[in-house]
Amino acid sequence: MNIQIKCRNGKLSEDERTYLQAKLQKLDRYLDEIGAVHVDLARSQQRGTGEVHIVQATLSADRGVMIRAEERDLEFRAAVDALHDTLQRQITRYKDRHYRRGRLRRGAGAESFASGDGAEYPAESNEAGARVVKTKQFVYKPMHSDEAIEQMELLGHTFFIFTDAVTNQVNVVYRRNDGNYGLIEQERT
Repeated sequence: MNIQIKCRNGKLSEDERTYLQAKLQKLDRYLDEIGAVHVDLARSQQRGTGEVHIVQATLSADRGVMIRAEERDLEFRAAVDALHDTLQRQITRYKDRHYRRGRLRRGAGAESFASGDGAEYPAESNEAGARVVKTKQFVYKPMHSDEAIEQMELLGHTFFIFTDAVTNQVNVVYRRNDGNYGLIEQERT
């Protein structure tokens, strides 16, 4: 497992780095195919509570599996412990779904899905005042809508853009307000 740690503000002590790496290495018990873990650390001031540690991790595994979690706590070790527990719970949920439906139904011959590094760029402004503050690039395999929904849930997002494995068209799945899912397909001309 390749663990990449990025501190946004402040420095990470060697003791904290060792503790974080040891906790994340334990995730290998639950999922063997973990390739890389990208960890973002930050500290922020909050009224009434003081300095809060924010620990965010994105885990990339074989067959396009990406799992993301973020935890906040006053103590660094408590935030890391909570992050470990959240990732473990998400891995267990993924494995339950994955093995319940008989491994990957659609075949496993495609290349693996790997997350690119989330690169940060200087803010760009447009006329409305909104700005681009983060850009991400992904290399991915074509998938079916049910796999895209699962990937969206593992990432904790409300939408997911993917290439359909049958039509080879770009589609979007999204979570509706009623709890169901929607699919936006590209119109064929």
